[in-house]
Order: sequence, then C-alpha cells, then structure tokens
Amino acid sequence: QVQLVESGGGLVQPGGSLALSCAASGSGISINTMDWFRQASGKQREWVTGINRGGRPSYAGSVKGRFTISRDNAKNTMYLQMNSLKPEDTAVYYCRIMTMMAKVYWGQGTQVTVSS
Repeated sequence: QVQLVESGGGLVQPGGSLALSCAASGSGISINTMDWFRQASGKQREWVTGINRGGRPSYAGSVKGRFTISRDNAKNTMYLQMNSLKPEDTAVYYCRIMTMMAKVYWGQGTQVTVSS
C-alpha cells in the first residue's frame, strides 16, 4: 500500500515563503511523475506544478517564477518551495504521484493560508 504524507503548511503573511514536502512510502514503489495540486474554498482543484522522474519541472502560469518544485528519488520525496506568496495562493495543497505502472495516489492535503 502506498501512502503519501504531506507536511509544511501553515499561515504566512503576503510576500512570505513556505515550504511543503510530500513523502511516499510503500515497498517497491517506482515513481514516475510527481505533482502538486491545490483547492481553494469553493473552487475546483487545480494543478500547480509537476516534475518528471528526470527532474524536469513544469508550472502553472499563476505560480511560475515564485514556486520551485524538486524531488529526491532516493527518498521518494517531493518538495515545493513557495515564495512571494499571495492571498490567492490560499488553498489546501495536495500532492499526487503516478507510478511507473500508471497508478495514481493522492496525499491527504495540507492547508496553506496567506493572510495579514
């Protein structure tokens, strides 16, 4: 059974920074892509950023230049560094992985609140 554990959410002032992490556990997993999604209250879940197994990142336009995704394949862990945060970044952030066998798993979500 694969489990994803997210950490690092919290409350930050506009212009501040937060770092999230997502650690995958489970015997024999081989992860292909890793992504972050977010869902603001009353809105649909949206894709934020993703990174492939080779480490190539991609970003939604709304976060490009402010967020940085990275991963450590040896630790099956993904990271999200969020800088210059805005109130509109407030949401529950979810990590998602797709394995080499095309199975998809989601984390439980972590709240990020940007407010003064």
